[in-house]
Amino acid sequence: MKKKECPGCAMEVDADSDICPICGYEFPSQPLSIQIMAWVMAILLLLWLVF
Repeated sequence: MKKKECPGCAMEVDADSDICPICGYEFPSQPLSIQIMAWVMAILLLLWLVF
């Protein structure tokens, strides 16, 4: 099963968890379109800096 690190307590939790069972941190839910746009913007910024 995939895991992710909680930024609140640095413990490994299930990747599909919405709330950390250790510290109660609520993971923000972002639509897939926003995640894709963030990656595209990051890549464009890196290309702009390199060239």
